[in-house]
Amino acid sequence: MTTDKRSTKEPDFVSVQVSKARRYYLNLNPSVSAAIAVVCGGVERTRTEYVVQRDRFPYFGIEMVTEGRGELTLRDRNFALSPGIMFAYGPQTPHRIANVPPSQMRKFYVDFVGHEAEAALRTAGLLDGKPLRVTRMHELVELFEMLDHEARGDSDVAGEVCEHLLRLMLVKVRQCCLAESPAMPRAYATYERVREYIETHYLELHTVEQVAAQCDITPIHLSRLFRRFGGVGAYRFLLRKKMNRAAEMLLEDRLLIKEVAERLGFSDAFQFSRAFKRVYGIPPRQLVRSRLSSFES
Repeated sequence: MTTDKRSTKEPDFVSVQVSKARRYYLNLNPSVSAAIAVVCGGVERTRTEYVVQRDRFPYFGIEMVTEGRGELTLRDRNFALSPGIMFAYGPQTPHRIANVPPSQMRKFYVDFVGHEAEAALRTAGLLDGKPLRVTRMHELVELFEMLDHEARGDSDVAGEVCEHLLRLMLVKVRQCCLAESPAMPRAYATYERVREYIETHYLELHTVEQVAAQCDITPIHLSRLFRRFGGVGAYRFLLRKKMNRAAEMLLEDRLLIKEVAERLGFSDAFQFSRAFKRVYGIPPRQLVRSRLSSFES
């Protein structure tokens, strides 16, 4: 399902090679005098054949991969895309983004303009011709989600709020970035291996002990890895993966709450609802009601 705040027709620069997307359009005609102005953004799940190739682009763009695998070309340099990779491009930056089957990448993005945009991206290390790997990815996801929430509101200051959120995101990138190098700690390589295992098998995993056993490490080591590199406990990460999928099932697949609970391996709908509220702060029934009311309005 694709959602649009201002129009029903997608702009030409938006890819249609996606299986699912949630998008917002805050201001497609920004002022040329703006310091930084958010234009649009969202999150999308690519199709396996997804390929986007551009010689130029109307805006500055930031993208962050949260699931799946892909390939990125910035100018004439090639890079691998995986969860935790963030990259940016400017209006004059040739770039190519492709999904690597059989995965289907899930990635957040935000597009913006302004006479301070390029300098802000450079300060964050995002215009050096290569992507960044970020830790505590969930904190950046929360900022992308906050941008989405504020951009969809009817507030007269939505643009200003989104500008501050974008600036905060760029500062946060400096805090969370982890330079790619041959000297990258072995512990981080283990963290990546375990995180990838969770992302691939989270539907059948229920406890941290299961994860640790399958990845041949101790639960204590597992917990330390996620606290150090993920900024969140391993079980919290696993639960968030399950609840992200649950939200997709409820909003996009239109499944019943009891059906989602069963598919995710919960003993009953009550246990599932409690876990969902722990992650999102609201019960799944409230999320479903908000979906229905948005269609009725």
